[in-house]
Amino acid sequence: MKHNKYISRANDSFLLYHFTSKGPKGSIQKSVIYSKTAVENIYNLAFGDYNPISDEINDLSISNNGDSVRVLATVAATLYTFTEKYPEAWITATGSTKARTRLYRMGIANNLAEIIEEFAIFGYNCKGHWEQFVVGEDYEVFLLTRKETYTSWKEAN
Repeated sequence: MKHNKYISRANDSFLLYHFTSKGPKGSIQKSVIYSKTAVENIYNLAFGDYNPISDEINDLSISNNGDSVRVLATVAATLYTFTEKYPEAWITATGSTKARTRLYRMGIANNLAEIIEEFAIFGYNCKGHWEQFVVGEDYEVFLLTRKETYTSWKEAN
């Protein structure tokens, strides 16, 4: 993405990423986790403040560190790395609250031209249907995959 990002560190499996947010509230450790779901090649993306003592992520915390665009750009950057390692992956994401889901939708909408260069992205709407992401539409969940993966899937189905 065109926005500034933090440097993130991936673990050996490329399922966990750590980075540090820096702003008026100090340095705040963040993590991104890609978790396997019950469906093959579908992963859930979760991120939030990381507590190294409990080794847990708090996806409800509100850091207010003045760098939300940079944090979201860093999370987005992990998608590129993750899907390089797992090119057949489909990733679902939703906010832990409606406000966060709206924030993610706005971030996707603001960067859609760049996103669709490499990814196919969908939204699950309030009518209970998946559709290609449309700016201005309200979605409960987002789903994305590499364009090549989507094309192969579409040809097979």
